[in-house]
Amino acid sequence: MQFTLNGRPHIYHGDPELSLLSYLREHEGITSPKNGCAPQAACGACTVHLNGKAVLSCVTTMKRVADGAVVTTEGLSEFRQQVYAHAFVAKGAVQCGFCTPGIVMRADALINKNPAPSRQQIEQALTPNLCRCTGYKKVVEAIEDAAEAIREDRSVPRPTGDGRVGTSHPKYDSFAAVLGQRPFIDDMRIEGMAYGALKFSDHPRARVLKIDTHAAEQLDGVLRVLTAADVPGERVVGLIRQDWPLMIAEGETTRYIGDVLAEIVAGSEEIARQAVELIRVEYEVLEPVTDAHEAMQPATPAIHEGGNILSRTVIQRGDLAQAQARTAFASHGIYQTQRIEHGFMEPEAAIATPVEGGVEVLSQGQGVYDDRQQIARILGLPEKQVRVILVPNGGGFGGKEDLTVQGHAALMAYLTGAPVKVRLTRAESITMHPKRHPMWMDYTVGCDAEGQLTFVKARFVGDTGAYASVGMKVLERSAGHATGAYHVPAVDVDAVAVYTNNIPCGAMRGFGVNQAAFGLESCIDELCEQGGFDRWQFRYDNALDVGGVTATGQVIEAGAGAKATLLAVKDAFAAAKYAGLACGLKNTGIGNGIPDAAWASVTIVAPDHVIIDHGWTEMGQGVHTVALQTLCTETDIDPEIVEVRVDTATGQVGGMTTASRATSLVGNAVMDAAKKVQQDLEKHDLAELVGRVYHGSWVVDWTTKPGAQGEQVVTHYSYSYAAQLVLLDDKGQVAKIVAAHDAGKIFNPTLFAGQIEGALHMGLGYAISEELPMENGRLKSTKLRATGILRAKEMPEVEVIGVEVPDPYGPYGAKGVGEIGLVPTAAAVANALYQFDGVRRHRLPMRLPK
Repeated sequence: MQFTLNGRPHIYHGDPELSLLSYLREHEGITSPKNGCAPQAACGACTVHLNGKAVLSCVTTMKRVADGAVVTTEGLSEFRQQVYAHAFVAKGAVQCGFCTPGIVMRADALINKNPAPSRQQIEQALTPNLCRCTGYKKVVEAIEDAAEAIREDRSVPRPTGDGRVGTSHPKYDSFAAVLGQRPFIDDMRIEGMAYGALKFSDHPRARVLKIDTHAAEQLDGVLRVLTAADVPGERVVGLIRQDWPLMIAEGETTRYIGDVLAEIVAGSEEIARQAVELIRVEYEVLEPVTDAHEAMQPATPAIHEGGNILSRTVIQRGDLAQAQARTAFASHGIYQTQRIEHGFMEPEAAIATPVEGGVEVLSQGQGVYDDRQQIARILGLPEKQVRVILVPNGGGFGGKEDLTVQGHAALMAYLTGAPVKVRLTRAESITMHPKRHPMWMDYTVGCDAEGQLTFVKARFVGDTGAYASVGMKVLERSAGHATGAYHVPAVDVDAVAVYTNNIPCGAMRGFGVNQAAFGLESCIDELCEQGGFDRWQFRYDNALDVGGVTATGQVIEAGAGAKATLLAVKDAFAAAKYAGLACGLKNTGIGNGIPDAAWASVTIVAPDHVIIDHGWTEMGQGVHTVALQTLCTETDIDPEIVEVRVDTATGQVGGMTTASRATSLVGNAVMDAAKKVQQDLEKHDLAELVGRVYHGSWVVDWTTKPGAQGEQVVTHYSYSYAAQLVLLDDKGQVAKIVAAHDAGKIFNPTLFAGQIEGALHMGLGYAISEELPMENGRLKSTKLRATGILRAKEMPEVEVIGVEVPDPYGPYGAKGVGEIGLVPTAAAVANALYQFDGVRRHRLPMRLPK
């Protein structure tokens, strides 16, 4: 068949049922259309033009292409490429960038048809395209600007800046991402590369009697079949507790449907997946344990040796009996939240290459040094023989903290002697990686007759699924934030993380605090109704201030921004008819007695080339931009000559990119190095410093363990604060969200607003639409479309208000903003709905009135 591709004639002789996406990526090497969910047709990342119309290339077959014209971003005119790249970067419409080229192609088709689209028309046109990072608002603004420029046949200036903190400097390395030219791992090819595929368990709980790989081994093109017996080192790994086997061995019992039983290495991904289907497994099927409360009963089968209770966090402070005695009003409720999917647009992928004595791994994980440690353990190698290089990923949100494909790719490459790529399909991704914890919460909150909070008593039970992941820390965080952004004299909290045969649950943006906020803030609204208190004033009067105490007993010594955020939404609250109000508190840093530390270096490679090395993952949130702006602020070095990278070979150790801590840790470490650079620049020019390497670090080793006695409680080194207002229209639909967030110091106003808008999108979905239900240990659906992620046309108006109450430890006073953006959202929606219809919601998601 004949067709044109980006204006050039092509002839295709292959399978007419092959998808256009596969043809473009595998045959032509055009990787700007991304594979986010093929063949589910749910995300839009694969959008291209066919005969002038935007189509999803993952479900467009080659027979439909016959005699047609296919255009990708590469085929757009140079003028339009420039317009889109500059408009998207200027507006902050690109974060991780994975979805962006598909959105550009969708926008271009719209503009060709309608040169002056309205915001509503743009949002409607974007319906087939998902973005998990931006919340769509800045995307719509960028498309508006691009349409105007194209209509007027004028260029959009390339956004530039001096890189100083406080300015909207363009996001690092983002221009190429807009057009799909910055490669993600699945876009990469290495000469001689083989492909891996995984055989997953057919049952959530079953004893594996026999794994028969004979037929798979005989398939032409199969290079190696690996099972648990082939692992040369330690087979069981984990971020905190080592309880997660890389593969389940014969004679062992599976714990969830994402357990891996075998690996295939083949000459193509298609052959590897065919071979997986040829593996035969004999099981003794067992009844899965799927209810967290049932799992805690003594008679319930133990999922792990030692029982089904992973962890218990207890906080008891103040005189509870005395506090209850002076309580005039009390609210009690059972609240439940759901399991949800992270929905990052880029599914998991890794490439491992054997090197002398070890392996080199391209990883999209959220902690390359944690990856290195676990891979070395699996291979039985010293860590120095494992090199992990970060490839900035297409979204993480906590879902890429645990080892998924990296360990498998490393094992395959190490044992076969060939480079190997392993990528998950969307269905496999949803099946394998940990989710947000479903939680059961029993909350009682009291106040006195004047409206001062007296006590909080809370019980949390979190379903942590089959493996620990970071479940113990998530429940620890729920407990530590059980009193939210308020000073409460007496606290009694018990939080339990429980093993089940469900999908593991671990880190996800908010990390257990969103759940607690839903229960707490619902109770606070009920107290206001009981006592006739103004809901805004009650919160303001009880908000944490300097000298106030968190749930754990930590005294806030500085940087308390809760009241400032409430003041920012006061007028909008007073003017609203149906308004839901909620506050948020979120830690910065892991704390709880565990050191938070970062190292960074600045290398003067040439007069026009400076490299920043650090150890933290860029996943759209802008940590590379934080590093760059810190260096430029301290030294006035031109940001155009700065490269930022993450590679374990440099030794700039970083932990997991989690706990909203990257800004403070990277910022302070780079600042430490940059000050040394500046000292030399006062005596020499940059050319005279070529070859010099400047090292910096920042270590927080003064936080205290939970329950520490006889010392000042310092649970975390910093906190962020927020107040959010959800406004409903007369039909009970969400009309607007007003979000006031204390960032301490706003590093980059455009990126700050983008982070909050993206978080609000995720928080609103958590409140009204998102869930990932399971039944008897199995997912009801592995389709991305079924997860309930909101589309552009479903997002209400959003107003972000930046508040700056400086933090004593943050660089330039900055606080973390990555997670706080959705901590209060679901609670604010619940409280707004109560104002609309008088019905108190106790379970998420909450369906809006029809």
